[in-house]
Amino acid sequence: MFDVIVAGGGPTGLMLAGELRLHGVRVLVLEREVVPPAFVRSRGLHVRSIEVMDQRGLLERFLAVGKKHPLGGFFAGIAKPAPELDSAHAYVLGVPQTITDPLLAERAAELGAEIRRGSEVTGLSQDEHGVEVELGDCTRLRARYLVGCDGGRSTVRKLLGIDFPGEPSQNDTLVGEMAAAEDPAVIDAIVAEIRKTQTRFGLGPLGDGVYRVVVPAAEVVEDRSVTPTLAEFRQQLQVVAGTDFGVHAPRWLSRFGDATRLAERYRVGRVLLAGDAAHVHPPMGGQGLNLGIQDAFNLGWKLAAEINGWAPKALLDSYESERRPVAADMLDNTRAQAELMSTEPGPQAVRRLLTELMDFEEVNRYLIEKIVAIGIRYDFGEGHELLGRRLRDVRLGRGRLYELMHAGRGLLLDRTGRLSVTGWTDRIDHVVDISAELDIPAVLLRPDGHVAWVGDEQQDLLEHLPRWFGAGGTDRGEQSPLPASSGRSG
Repeated sequence: MFDVIVAGGGPTGLMLAGELRLHGVRVLVLEREVVPPAFVRSRGLHVRSIEVMDQRGLLERFLAVGKKHPLGGFFAGIAKPAPELDSAHAYVLGVPQTITDPLLAERAAELGAEIRRGSEVTGLSQDEHGVEVELGDCTRLRARYLVGCDGGRSTVRKLLGIDFPGEPSQNDTLVGEMAAAEDPAVIDAIVAEIRKTQTRFGLGPLGDGVYRVVVPAAEVVEDRSVTPTLAEFRQQLQVVAGTDFGVHAPRWLSRFGDATRLAERYRVGRVLLAGDAAHVHPPMGGQGLNLGIQDAFNLGWKLAAEINGWAPKALLDSYESERRPVAADMLDNTRAQAELMSTEPGPQAVRRLLTELMDFEEVNRYLIEKIVAIGIRYDFGEGHELLGRRLRDVRLGRGRLYELMHAGRGLLLDRTGRLSVTGWTDRIDHVVDISAELDIPAVLLRPDGHVAWVGDEQQDLLEHLPRWFGAGGTDRGEQSPLPASSGRSG
Protein backbone atom coordinates (compact mmCIF):
# COMPACT_ATOMS: atom_id res chain seq x y z
CA MET A 1 0.00 0.00 0.00
CA PHE A 2 1.17 3.51 -0.80
CA ASP A 3 1.15 6.31 1.74
CA VAL A 4 -0.13 8.87 -0.80
CA ILE A 5 -1.61 8.59 -4.27
CA VAL A 6 -1.41 11.80 -6.26
CA ALA A 7 -3.97 12.09 -9.08
CA GLY A 8 -2.45 14.27 -11.77
CA GLY A 9 1.09 14.45 -13.09
CA GLY A 10 1.25 18.17 -13.85
CA PRO A 11 3.47 20.66 -12.00
CA THR A 12 1.39 20.61 -8.80
CA GLY A 13 1.29 16.82 -8.51
CA LEU A 14 4.95 16.37 -9.41
CA MET A 15 6.08 19.07 -6.99
CA LEU A 16 4.00 17.45 -4.25
CA ALA A 17 5.47 14.03 -4.99
CA GLY A 18 8.98 15.39 -4.61
CA GLU A 19 8.15 17.15 -1.36
CA LEU A 20 6.63 13.99 0.12
CA ARG A 21 9.59 11.84 -0.91
CA LEU A 22 11.97 14.16 0.95
CA HIS A 23 10.35 12.76 4.10
CA GLY A 24 10.31 9.10 3.08
CA VAL A 25 6.61 8.99 2.14
CA ARG A 26 5.70 6.27 -0.38
CA VAL A 27 4.15 8.12 -3.33
CA LEU A 28 2.39 7.05 -6.52
CA VAL A 29 1.56 9.66 -9.17
CA LEU A 30 -1.25 8.73 -11.59
CA GLU A 31 -1.43 10.74 -14.81
CA ARG A 32 -4.27 10.23 -17.28
CA GLU A 33 -2.33 11.29 -20.39
CA VAL A 34 0.03 8.72 -21.89
CA VAL A 35 2.14 11.40 -23.60
CA PRO A 36 2.77 14.86 -22.07
CA PRO A 37 1.08 17.72 -23.98
CA ALA A 38 3.24 19.24 -26.70
CA PHE A 39 1.88 22.75 -26.30
CA VAL A 40 2.88 25.41 -23.79
CA ARG A 41 0.36 26.28 -21.09
CA SER A 42 2.48 28.23 -18.64
CA ARG A 43 5.51 30.17 -19.79
CA GLY A 44 7.49 30.80 -16.64
CA LEU A 45 8.11 30.98 -12.91
CA HIS A 46 7.43 33.99 -10.72
CA VAL A 47 9.59 35.20 -7.84
CA ARG A 48 8.15 33.01 -5.08
CA SER A 49 8.26 29.87 -7.22
CA ILE A 50 11.88 30.65 -8.13
CA GLU A 51 12.62 30.94 -4.40
CA VAL A 52 10.87 27.61 -3.83
CA MET A 53 13.11 25.94 -6.40
CA ASP A 54 16.15 27.52 -4.75
CA GLN A 55 15.05 26.28 -1.32
CA ARG A 56 14.99 22.73 -2.65
CA GLY A 57 18.20 22.85 -4.67
CA LEU A 58 16.37 22.77 -8.01
CA LEU A 59 17.03 26.28 -9.26
CA GLU A 60 20.20 25.53 -11.21
CA ARG A 61 18.28 23.04 -13.36
CA PHE A 62 15.75 25.73 -14.26
CA LEU A 63 18.32 28.48 -14.78
CA ALA A 64 20.14 26.23 -17.24
CA VAL A 65 17.11 26.12 -19.55
CA GLY A 66 15.32 29.39 -18.71
CA LYS A 67 15.68 33.05 -19.52
CA LYS A 68 15.42 35.89 -17.02
CA HIS A 69 12.95 38.68 -17.78
CA PRO A 70 12.21 41.95 -15.93
CA LEU A 71 9.06 42.18 -13.81
CA GLY A 72 7.47 45.30 -15.28
CA GLY A 73 4.07 45.21 -16.97
CA PHE A 74 2.56 42.21 -15.20
CA PHE A 75 -0.54 43.72 -13.62
CA ALA A 76 -3.20 43.87 -16.36
CA GLY A 77 -0.42 44.47 -18.88
CA ILE A 78 0.15 48.01 -17.58
CA ALA A 79 3.71 48.88 -18.56
CA LYS A 80 5.60 50.19 -15.54
CA PRO A 81 9.21 49.71 -14.49
CA ALA A 82 9.86 46.82 -12.10
CA PRO A 83 9.77 47.97 -8.46
CA GLU A 84 12.38 47.12 -5.84
CA LEU A 85 11.45 43.76 -4.31
CA ASP A 86 12.67 42.04 -1.15
CA SER A 87 14.05 39.00 -2.95
CA ALA A 88 17.30 37.72 -4.36
CA HIS A 89 15.29 36.59 -7.39
CA ALA A 90 13.46 39.70 -8.54
CA TYR A 91 12.80 38.53 -12.09
CA VAL A 92 10.55 36.22 -14.10
CA LEU A 93 12.20 33.02 -15.27
CA GLY A 94 10.95 32.13 -18.72
CA VAL A 95 10.61 28.34 -18.79
CA PRO A 96 7.78 26.75 -20.81
CA GLN A 97 5.69 24.15 -19.01
CA THR A 98 6.85 21.55 -21.51
CA ILE A 99 10.22 21.85 -19.77
CA THR A 100 9.00 22.53 -16.21
CA ASP A 101 6.98 19.31 -16.02
CA PRO A 102 9.83 16.98 -17.08
CA LEU A 103 12.23 18.69 -14.66
CA LEU A 104 9.82 18.17 -11.77
CA ALA A 105 9.13 14.59 -12.88
CA GLU A 106 12.87 13.92 -13.01
CA ARG A 107 13.27 15.25 -9.49
CA ALA A 108 10.34 13.23 -8.11
CA ALA A 109 11.66 10.05 -9.73
CA GLU A 110 15.18 10.66 -8.42
CA LEU A 111 13.73 10.83 -4.92
CA GLY A 112 11.85 7.56 -5.41
CA ALA A 113 8.34 8.54 -6.46
CA GLU A 114 6.55 6.15 -8.82
CA ILE A 115 4.91 7.82 -11.81
CA ARG A 116 2.37 5.93 -13.96
CA ARG A 117 1.14 7.52 -17.17
CA GLY A 118 -2.05 6.40 -18.88
CA SER A 119 -3.74 5.83 -15.51
CA GLU A 120 -7.00 7.68 -14.89
CA VAL A 121 -8.85 7.83 -11.57
CA THR A 122 -12.53 6.97 -12.11
CA GLY A 123 -13.73 6.20 -8.61
CA LEU A 124 -12.81 6.43 -4.94
CA SER A 125 -14.01 5.45 -1.50
CA GLN A 126 -12.50 6.07 1.90
CA ASP A 127 -12.67 4.92 5.48
CA GLU A 128 -10.91 5.92 8.68
CA HIS A 129 -7.74 4.10 7.65
CA GLY A 130 -7.27 5.04 4.01
CA VAL A 131 -8.58 5.61 0.49
CA GLU A 132 -9.34 3.09 -2.26
CA VAL A 133 -8.90 4.39 -5.79
CA GLU A 134 -10.44 2.81 -8.87
CA LEU A 135 -8.75 3.29 -12.25
CA GLY A 136 -10.23 3.24 -15.74
CA ASP A 137 -9.07 -0.33 -16.30
CA CYS A 138 -10.94 -1.41 -13.12
CA THR A 139 -7.66 -1.73 -11.17
CA ARG A 140 -8.02 -0.83 -7.50
CA LEU A 141 -5.27 0.75 -5.43
CA ARG A 142 -5.17 1.72 -1.78
CA ALA A 143 -3.31 4.49 0.03
CA ARG A 144 -3.49 6.30 3.32
CA TYR A 145 -4.24 9.58 1.52
CA LEU A 146 -5.25 10.78 -1.93
CA VAL A 147 -4.49 14.25 -3.32
CA GLY A 148 -6.37 15.47 -6.38
CA CYS A 149 -4.04 17.53 -8.55
CA ASP A 150 -6.03 16.67 -11.67
CA GLY A 151 -6.88 20.10 -13.05
CA GLY A 152 -9.86 22.39 -13.37
CA ARG A 153 -12.21 19.58 -14.43
CA SER A 154 -10.95 17.47 -11.52
CA THR A 155 -12.47 14.00 -11.31
CA VAL A 156 -11.40 13.74 -7.67
CA ARG A 157 -13.23 16.95 -6.76
CA LYS A 158 -16.38 15.76 -8.52
CA LEU A 159 -16.25 12.35 -6.87
CA LEU A 160 -16.00 14.06 -3.48
CA GLY A 161 -19.04 16.20 -4.27
CA ILE A 162 -17.20 19.41 -3.45
CA ASP A 163 -18.98 22.48 -4.87
CA PHE A 164 -16.97 24.67 -7.25
CA PRO A 165 -18.81 28.00 -7.21
CA GLY A 166 -17.83 31.02 -9.25
CA GLU A 167 -18.43 32.49 -12.70
CA PRO A 168 -18.40 30.65 -16.04
CA SER A 169 -16.26 31.92 -18.87
CA GLN A 170 -17.52 35.14 -20.44
CA ASN A 171 -14.67 35.60 -22.90
CA ASP A 172 -12.67 32.94 -24.71
CA THR A 173 -9.24 33.55 -26.16
CA LEU A 174 -7.47 31.61 -28.88
CA VAL A 175 -3.80 30.80 -28.37
CA GLY A 176 -1.38 28.83 -30.50
CA GLU A 177 2.01 28.66 -32.17
CA MET A 178 2.26 29.05 -35.94
CA ALA A 179 4.35 30.53 -38.72
CA ALA A 180 3.53 33.99 -40.12
CA ALA A 181 4.39 35.17 -43.65
CA GLU A 182 4.07 38.90 -42.91
CA ASP A 183 7.17 41.06 -42.48
CA PRO A 184 8.24 41.08 -38.79
CA ALA A 185 8.44 44.88 -38.69
CA VAL A 186 4.86 45.14 -39.96
CA ILE A 187 3.70 42.59 -37.38
CA ASP A 188 5.38 44.53 -34.56
CA ALA A 189 3.81 47.83 -35.65
CA ILE A 190 0.29 46.42 -35.93
CA VAL A 191 0.53 44.57 -32.61
CA ALA A 192 1.82 47.68 -30.79
CA GLU A 193 -1.08 49.77 -32.09
CA ILE A 194 -3.80 47.22 -31.29
CA ARG A 195 -2.47 46.48 -27.80
CA LYS A 196 -3.07 50.10 -26.80
CA THR A 197 -6.68 49.09 -26.26
CA GLN A 198 -6.89 45.29 -26.79
CA THR A 199 -4.54 43.52 -24.41
CA ARG A 200 -5.90 40.05 -25.24
CA PHE A 201 -4.02 40.22 -28.51
CA GLY A 202 -0.46 39.57 -29.53
CA LEU A 203 2.01 37.88 -31.83
CA GLY A 204 5.19 37.06 -29.95
CA PRO A 205 8.18 35.86 -32.01
CA LEU A 206 9.58 32.45 -31.09
CA GLY A 207 12.25 32.32 -33.79
CA ASP A 208 12.46 30.99 -37.36
CA GLY A 209 9.34 32.90 -38.38
CA VAL A 210 7.15 31.18 -35.77
CA TYR A 211 4.92 33.21 -33.43
CA ARG A 212 2.85 32.64 -30.32
CA VAL A 213 -0.51 34.06 -31.40
CA VAL A 214 -3.15 35.27 -28.94
CA VAL A 215 -6.47 36.70 -30.18
CA PRO A 216 -10.01 37.02 -28.76
CA ALA A 217 -12.31 34.19 -29.87
CA ALA A 218 -15.59 34.84 -31.64
CA GLU A 219 -17.64 33.11 -28.95
CA VAL A 220 -17.52 31.07 -25.75
CA VAL A 221 -17.64 27.34 -26.48
CA GLU A 222 -19.45 24.80 -24.33
CA ASP A 223 -17.04 21.93 -24.96
CA ARG A 224 -13.63 23.26 -23.98
CA SER A 225 -11.89 20.10 -25.17
CA VAL A 226 -12.64 20.98 -28.82
CA THR A 227 -9.49 22.32 -30.46
CA PRO A 228 -9.91 25.50 -32.54
CA THR A 229 -8.95 25.45 -36.21
CA LEU A 230 -6.41 27.53 -38.09
CA ALA A 231 -9.37 29.01 -40.02
CA GLU A 232 -10.75 30.37 -36.72
CA PHE A 233 -7.42 32.06 -35.98
CA ARG A 234 -7.31 33.62 -39.44
CA GLN A 235 -10.88 34.86 -39.13
CA GLN A 236 -10.35 36.42 -35.70
CA LEU A 237 -7.05 38.01 -36.71
CA GLN A 238 -8.89 39.63 -39.62
CA VAL A 239 -11.62 40.88 -37.25
CA VAL A 240 -9.20 42.35 -34.69
CA ALA A 241 -6.20 43.37 -36.81
CA GLY A 242 -7.57 43.64 -40.34
CA THR A 243 -5.08 41.00 -41.51
CA ASP A 244 -4.34 37.38 -40.77
CA PHE A 245 -0.56 38.00 -41.10
CA GLY A 246 -0.33 35.02 -43.43
CA VAL A 247 -0.39 32.56 -40.53
CA HIS A 248 0.15 28.92 -41.48
CA ALA A 249 1.82 25.67 -40.40
CA PRO A 250 0.46 25.58 -36.82
CA ARG A 251 2.42 23.66 -34.18
CA TRP A 252 -0.50 23.55 -31.79
CA LEU A 253 -3.80 25.37 -31.27
CA SER A 254 -5.80 25.84 -28.08
CA ARG A 255 -8.14 28.18 -26.28
CA PHE A 256 -8.67 29.43 -22.74
CA GLY A 257 -11.53 31.15 -20.98
CA ASP A 258 -11.91 33.47 -18.01
CA ALA A 259 -13.97 31.18 -15.77
CA THR A 260 -13.26 31.88 -12.10
CA ARG A 261 -14.08 29.24 -9.48
CA LEU A 262 -12.89 28.24 -6.01
CA ALA A 263 -13.55 24.90 -4.31
CA GLU A 264 -15.65 25.26 -1.16
CA ARG A 265 -13.36 22.83 0.63
CA TYR A 266 -9.82 21.61 0.10
CA ARG A 267 -10.23 18.44 2.16
CA VAL A 268 -12.77 15.70 2.80
CA GLY A 269 -11.41 13.13 5.22
CA ARG A 270 -8.29 11.59 3.72
CA VAL A 271 -8.67 13.25 0.31
CA LEU A 272 -7.30 16.70 -0.47
CA LEU A 273 -7.23 19.05 -3.48
CA ALA A 274 -4.39 21.19 -4.80
CA GLY A 275 -3.66 23.34 -7.84
CA ASP A 276 -6.29 23.84 -10.52
CA ALA A 277 -8.44 21.12 -8.94
CA ALA A 278 -9.07 23.65 -6.16
CA HIS A 279 -9.16 26.89 -8.15
CA VAL A 280 -9.45 28.13 -11.74
CA HIS A 281 -9.12 31.69 -13.00
CA PRO A 282 -8.18 33.78 -16.03
CA PRO A 283 -4.47 33.52 -16.90
CA MET A 284 -3.78 37.21 -16.25
CA GLY A 285 -0.33 37.63 -14.78
CA GLY A 286 0.65 34.01 -15.41
CA GLN A 287 -0.18 32.96 -11.84
CA GLY A 288 -1.83 29.54 -12.25
CA LEU A 289 1.15 27.17 -12.38
CA ASN A 290 2.88 29.16 -9.67
CA LEU A 291 -0.12 29.00 -7.35
CA GLY A 292 -0.26 25.22 -7.77
CA ILE A 293 3.46 24.74 -7.08
CA GLN A 294 3.08 26.83 -3.93
CA ASP A 295 0.03 24.79 -2.84
CA ALA A 296 2.19 21.67 -3.09
CA PHE A 297 5.02 23.35 -1.19
CA ASN A 298 2.65 24.19 1.66
CA LEU A 299 0.95 20.79 1.73
CA GLY A 300 3.88 18.43 1.26
CA TRP A 301 5.63 18.73 4.62
CA LYS A 302 2.34 18.84 6.52
CA LEU A 303 0.98 15.68 4.95
CA ALA A 304 4.35 13.98 5.47
CA ALA A 305 4.28 14.97 9.14
CA GLU A 306 0.82 13.43 9.49
CA ILE A 307 1.96 10.19 7.86
CA ASN A 308 5.18 10.05 9.88
CA GLY A 309 3.26 10.48 13.12
CA TRP A 310 4.54 13.74 14.56
CA ALA A 311 2.08 16.30 13.17
CA PRO A 312 0.28 18.51 15.70
CA LYS A 313 -3.49 18.05 15.67
CA ALA A 314 -4.40 21.01 13.45
CA LEU A 315 -1.36 20.98 11.15
CA LEU A 316 -2.93 19.28 8.13
CA ASP A 317 -6.04 21.44 8.40
CA SER A 318 -3.81 24.53 8.23
CA TYR A 319 -3.19 23.70 4.57
CA GLU A 320 -6.73 24.79 3.68
CA SER A 321 -6.87 27.66 6.18
CA GLU A 322 -3.65 29.10 4.73
CA ARG A 323 -3.91 28.36 1.03
CA ARG A 324 -7.62 28.87 0.32
CA PRO A 325 -7.52 32.59 1.28
CA VAL A 326 -4.44 32.98 -0.93
CA ALA A 327 -6.36 31.51 -3.86
CA ALA A 328 -9.41 33.68 -3.12
CA ASP A 329 -7.23 36.79 -3.17
CA MET A 330 -5.59 35.70 -6.42
CA LEU A 331 -8.97 35.08 -8.03
CA ASP A 332 -9.93 38.63 -7.10
CA ASN A 333 -6.78 40.09 -8.62
CA THR A 334 -7.38 38.20 -11.87
CA ARG A 335 -11.01 39.38 -11.90
CA ALA A 336 -9.77 42.95 -11.48
CA GLN A 337 -7.20 42.52 -14.24
CA ALA A 338 -9.82 41.06 -16.57
CA GLU A 339 -12.00 44.12 -16.03
CA LEU A 340 -9.06 46.44 -16.67
CA MET A 341 -8.38 44.65 -19.96
CA SER A 342 -11.89 45.26 -21.28
CA THR A 343 -12.20 47.64 -24.24
CA GLU A 344 -15.36 49.25 -22.81
CA PRO A 345 -15.14 52.97 -21.86
CA GLY A 346 -15.70 52.46 -18.13
CA PRO A 347 -12.97 49.86 -17.56
CA GLN A 348 -10.64 51.83 -19.85
CA ALA A 349 -11.15 54.92 -17.65
CA VAL A 350 -10.32 52.91 -14.53
CA ARG A 351 -7.27 51.49 -16.33
CA ARG A 352 -6.01 55.01 -17.09
CA LEU A 353 -6.47 56.00 -13.45
CA LEU A 354 -4.66 52.91 -12.15
CA THR A 355 -1.86 53.55 -14.64
CA GLU A 356 -1.36 56.95 -12.98
CA LEU A 357 -1.52 55.46 -9.49
CA MET A 358 1.14 52.90 -10.36
CA ASP A 359 3.61 55.75 -10.78
CA PHE A 360 3.72 55.67 -6.97
CA GLU A 361 6.38 53.11 -6.01
CA GLU A 362 4.30 51.72 -3.14
CA VAL A 363 1.29 51.02 -5.38
CA ASN A 364 3.43 49.43 -8.08
CA ARG A 365 5.23 47.23 -5.56
CA TYR A 366 2.01 46.19 -3.82
CA LEU A 367 0.40 45.00 -7.07
CA ILE A 368 3.50 43.21 -8.35
CA GLU A 369 3.96 41.46 -4.99
CA LYS A 370 0.45 40.08 -5.42
CA ILE A 371 1.34 38.63 -8.81
CA VAL A 372 4.68 37.13 -7.75
CA ALA A 373 3.33 35.92 -4.35
CA ILE A 374 5.99 37.35 -2.03
CA GLY A 375 3.50 39.56 -0.22
CA ILE A 376 1.70 36.58 1.34
CA ARG A 377 1.42 36.54 5.13
CA TYR A 378 -0.26 33.59 6.80
CA ASP A 379 -2.19 34.36 9.97
CA PHE A 380 -0.02 33.05 12.80
CA GLY A 381 -1.45 35.52 15.31
CA GLU A 382 0.09 38.67 16.70
CA GLY A 383 3.82 39.12 16.91
CA HIS A 384 6.83 40.28 14.95
CA GLU A 385 6.19 41.76 11.50
CA LEU A 386 7.98 38.79 9.91
CA LEU A 387 5.70 36.24 11.55
CA GLY A 388 3.79 34.29 8.90
CA ARG A 389 5.84 35.68 6.01
CA ARG A 390 8.39 33.84 3.94
CA LEU A 391 11.98 34.85 4.69
CA ARG A 392 14.09 35.95 1.78
CA ASP A 393 17.37 34.22 1.05
CA VAL A 394 19.88 35.90 3.38
CA ARG A 395 23.65 35.85 3.39
CA LEU A 396 25.29 33.79 6.10
CA GLY A 397 28.90 33.70 7.23
CA ARG A 398 29.82 31.51 4.29
CA GLY A 399 26.90 30.66 2.07
CA ARG A 400 23.18 31.36 1.84
CA LEU A 401 20.12 30.49 3.89
CA TYR A 402 18.31 28.64 1.09
CA GLU A 403 21.31 26.32 0.64
CA LEU A 404 20.50 24.93 4.09
CA MET A 405 16.85 24.14 3.28
CA HIS A 406 17.22 21.53 0.54
CA ALA A 407 16.07 18.63 2.75
CA GLY A 408 12.68 20.20 3.50
CA ARG A 409 13.19 20.38 7.27
CA GLY A 410 12.48 23.16 9.71
CA LEU A 411 15.39 25.49 10.48
CA LEU A 412 16.39 27.59 13.48
CA LEU A 413 18.73 30.37 12.36
CA ASP A 414 20.36 31.48 15.59
CA ARG A 415 22.56 34.56 15.97
CA THR A 416 22.73 34.22 19.77
CA GLY A 417 24.33 30.79 20.13
CA ARG A 418 22.22 30.28 23.26
CA LEU A 419 19.22 28.42 21.83
CA SER A 420 18.50 24.72 21.38
CA VAL A 421 16.05 22.46 19.54
CA THR A 422 16.92 19.34 21.53
CA GLY A 423 13.98 16.96 21.19
CA TRP A 424 13.21 18.13 17.66
CA THR A 425 16.51 17.55 15.85
CA ASP A 426 14.88 14.86 13.73
CA ARG A 427 12.70 17.64 12.23
CA ILE A 428 14.65 20.88 12.64
CA ASP A 429 18.18 21.95 11.74
CA HIS A 430 19.88 24.40 14.11
CA VAL A 431 22.26 26.84 12.42
CA VAL A 432 24.34 29.21 14.56
CA ASP A 433 25.70 32.20 12.66
CA ILE A 434 26.37 35.51 14.39
CA SER A 435 27.13 37.17 11.03
CA ALA A 436 23.80 36.30 9.33
CA GLU A 437 22.28 39.29 7.51
CA LEU A 438 19.38 39.60 9.94
CA ASP A 439 18.37 42.38 12.31
CA ILE A 440 16.72 39.89 14.68
CA PRO A 441 18.44 37.53 17.16
CA ALA A 442 16.92 34.25 15.93
CA VAL A 443 14.21 32.99 13.60
CA LEU A 444 12.45 29.64 13.32
CA LEU A 445 11.42 28.67 9.80
CA ARG A 446 8.91 26.03 8.79
CA PRO A 447 9.98 23.66 5.98
CA ASP A 448 8.22 25.97 3.50
CA GLY A 449 10.36 28.92 4.60
CA HIS A 450 7.63 30.84 6.45
CA VAL A 451 8.58 32.41 9.77
CA ALA A 452 7.10 30.50 12.71
CA TRP A 453 8.87 32.36 15.54
CA VAL A 454 11.17 35.32 16.16
CA GLY A 455 12.97 35.93 19.46
CA ASP A 456 15.93 35.18 21.68
CA GLU A 457 14.50 33.35 24.71
CA GLN A 458 14.72 29.55 24.99
CA GLN A 459 11.51 29.19 26.99
CA ASP A 460 9.56 31.23 24.43
CA LEU A 461 10.96 29.05 21.64
CA LEU A 462 9.95 25.88 23.50
CA GLU A 463 6.40 27.18 23.76
CA HIS A 464 6.21 27.72 19.98
CA LEU A 465 7.93 24.59 18.67
CA PRO A 466 5.01 22.19 19.32
CA ARG A 467 2.57 24.27 17.24
CA TRP A 468 4.38 23.44 14.00
CA PHE A 469 6.66 20.52 14.86
CA GLY A 470 4.65 18.47 17.34
CA ALA A 471 5.71 17.14 20.70
CA GLY A 472 9.43 16.91 21.32
CA GLY A 473 10.92 13.44 21.37
CA THR A 474 14.11 11.85 22.61
CA ASP A 475 16.84 12.70 20.14
CA ARG A 476 19.12 9.90 19.12
CA GLY A 477 22.17 11.48 20.68
CA GLU A 478 22.72 15.18 21.24
CA GLN A 479 23.32 16.93 17.92
CA SER A 480 25.49 20.01 17.72
CA PRO A 481 24.24 23.04 15.80
CA LEU A 482 25.20 23.10 12.14
CA PRO A 483 27.77 25.75 11.27
CA ALA A 484 26.47 28.06 8.58
CA SER A 485 29.67 27.52 6.62
CA SER A 486 29.03 23.79 6.28
CA GLY A 487 26.40 24.19 3.56
CA ARG A 488 24.62 21.14 5.00
CA SER A 489 20.87 20.73 5.08
CA GLY A 490 19.73 17.91 7.26
